[in-house]
Amino acid sequence: MGKEAFLVRPRFERGCRCFAVMIDGSIAGYGWLSTGPEWIGELQLEISPGPDEAYIWNCVTLAEHRRKGIFRALLSGIRETATAEGMKRLWIGSVAIPAEKAVGPAGFRAVLRFNSMTVVGMHLLSITAVEPETSMAAFQALSTRARLLIRRSQSRRH
Repeated sequence: MGKEAFLVRPRFERGCRCFAVMIDGSIAGYGWLSTGPEWIGELQLEISPGPDEAYIWNCVTLAEHRRKGIFRALLSGIRETATAEGMKRLWIGSVAIPAEKAVGPAGFRAVLRFNSMTVVGMHLLSITAVEPETSMAAFQALSTRARLLIRRSQSRRH
């Protein structure tokens, strides 16, 4: 985890789990799974998965392994493990990068869309429901019903 290696122990201590894709005995990519509250830095919101739910986050594919399906394999493996352990719903966020194309094929679908901007210390977040049946559960996990949030920008390490 490079510069964030000091965060590993606290994550394990609060019950987070780390999953990795290995190639020839080395880590090619990794991601975290949490059933408790987690800070979503890009959105500056906290997610609190409900019972039988979890949140997948901080997924990274090491540079030399990008564009080889590592992210998709990681998401599929986490989803299969969590489902086998009784999880009914998994939350994951994605941003508009090439790896985002792997989210749908790994078994996930868009529920909410976010537009986020930070200017002069203020954070603006607009939220649009994409899938009405599931969006209420997503808003509940995020502890908000607001479709537009404006507040001071916050930075937290998790």
